Amino acid sequence: MRLRFPCSIALAVTVIMGAWAQATEYTRVNPTASAISFTFKQMGSEVYGTFSRFEATLEFDTANPTAAHTRLVIDMASIDAGSSDANLELQKPAWFNTPQFPQGVFESTRVKDVGENRYAVDGDLTIRGMTRQVQVQVELNPQSGIGLFNGEFILDRDLFGIGASEWADSVVSKDIKIKFRIVAPER
Repeated sequence: MRLRFPCSIALAVTVIMGAWAQATEYTRVNPTASAISFTFKQMGSEVYGTFSRFEATLEFDTANPTAAHTRLVIDMASIDAGSSDANLELQKPAWFNTPQFPQGVFESTRVKDVGENRYAVDGDLTIRGMTRQVQVQVELNPQSGIGLFNGEFILDRDLFGIGASEWADSVVSKDIKIKFRIVAPER
């Protein structure tokens, strides 16, 4: 009888320590390995683009994902939509108006663990000085000491006044698919 109690304690401590040892924190972002891209339809054809300059902060602990926080600041002038003409057009007032609004910002407000390393991240997205609540679906793929946070959401450009005037019709799709890959080493 005496041996069962110490064995039970040892087993409980081993289980708790094993669970604690599996918890991983991600607090630094590798911007060189990370990427933000987007796709949309223009006159029925799919167009792909990227933003090449952005800064991200991340506080993510797999043992407590609901306490996570992230902030992403995008240099809107770093857009690459496949041609210099398109890049210049997208910086004009009808689109991103980068002289007046040089940055786009996403800041998380809530993280919900939906299971199997998948998370629903609610946050405030600010583009062109307008802030709207969005939800981003994110999947964490841990690989050899690195956390790959892959996510996507649909941006309704009308909610931010993006592409007003002659572009407001069906030339450019209303929905823009935003995808990202944030690479963060384990801490």
